[in-house]
Amino acid sequence: MFVIVYAFEKFRPYLVLSKSIVYTDHSALKYLLSKQDAKPKLIRWVLLLQEFDIIIRDKKGKKNLATDHLSRLKNPHKDVFENKDINENFSLETLGPTGGHHGANFTAKKVFDADFFWPTIYRDAHNLVKSYVICQHQCKISQREEMPQNVIQVCEIFYVWGIEFMGPFPSSRGNRYILVVVDYLSKWVEAKALSTNDARVVVKFLKSLFARFRTPRAIISDRETHFCNDKFDKVMSKYGVTHRLATAYHPQTSGQVEVSIEAFRTAYKRPIGCTPYKLVYGKSYHLPIELEHKAYWALKHVNFDLKTTGDHRKLQLNELNELRDQAYENSFIYKDKTNKLHDSKIKNRIFNIGDRVLLFNSRLKIFSGKLKTSWSGPFTITKVFLYGTVELSQPDGPNFKVNGHCVKHYFGGYILQLVVSDL
Repeated sequence: MFVIVYAFEKFRPYLVLSKSIVYTDHSALKYLLSKQDAKPKLIRWVLLLQEFDIIIRDKKGKKNLATDHLSRLKNPHKDVFENKDINENFSLETLGPTGGHHGANFTAKKVFDADFFWPTIYRDAHNLVKSYVICQHQCKISQREEMPQNVIQVCEIFYVWGIEFMGPFPSSRGNRYILVVVDYLSKWVEAKALSTNDARVVVKFLKSLFARFRTPRAIISDRETHFCNDKFDKVMSKYGVTHRLATAYHPQTSGQVEVSIEAFRTAYKRPIGCTPYKLVYGKSYHLPIELEHKAYWALKHVNFDLKTTGDHRKLQLNELNELRDQAYENSFIYKDKTNKLHDSKIKNRIFNIGDRVLLFNSRLKIFSGKLKTSWSGPFTITKVFLYGTVELSQPDGPNFKVNGHCVKHYFGGYILQLVVSDL
């Protein structure tokens, strides 16, 4: 009876709308299908078979040759497993070549579906997924594994500038690059279109910037060659400016530098509580329509009074210092709120000297294909610095520094080696 139920369930799509004839030498099956006071298990089987059009006919075993022959074959496998300990490679042999995993719970469920169980299956599945080498190299970088934010808080306007090149763009009037600098407190932006991106044009631009906005305390840039060279270092040393370099593979360090136009300068900024233009010049920006029709000067000519104008300008200059102090407080409060919000959504990761880590390879985005590995390594941490920077060592190269956001702990262990025989 069980064999008939199993066969009809397995081949249900082919048999449900067809007339089926079952030949058997077990004549009592007809009686079992029509028995009234059967046990619950037998009743369930009968109900399962009622959706099929089945006819059971008697046929002696010696006439039902194929079925009789198969039923007399010996089982080459033992029905009872020997009491042997599960070795370390057992789970790999069960899940490896045909068992991709999508998390610990789904991996454990696949083991259950294969009729296996042991008490620590969930813990073992978690360790397998966590330490699986291929998956560690293939997964994407997680936002929850970012490092805590470190705020660059500036107390005075034009003390710290961020600088960066943008481009190359399609040539316009011979210019293919844009050199952009941003003040970290006022968010004031200066940009210049250039034909090249070498150190000479950078030095010339900075000298003009220092003449108009005084010499800053520090300049933050990336590690490109147009900022890291002898000519740039000599200018920084001459003017007494500290050159701070952003961590490799971490553009967020110099994130203040953005493409900006006049609309950016005159837009209200929540971190400082006013527009960058007003914070720099102490007055509102004149719209282009006012300049075109000279409406501002016509209005000033009508209301022109030398004493009143002088008193008003003196008041604006006095208010400018208060405005900048208020901008510093607003910037501090805003950055503190965003810092707490960011840190509440990330994991608390701690890196120590000697830890083995994987490095996120962002340059692989230039290659097509989804099967490219996203992580390289493992590397060994040799130094841990403040603000999330770590120094990595490699067997065949020099040590280098990266931000902790670009690395994750490496869990060595399960390495699948699939051997395919020649066909």
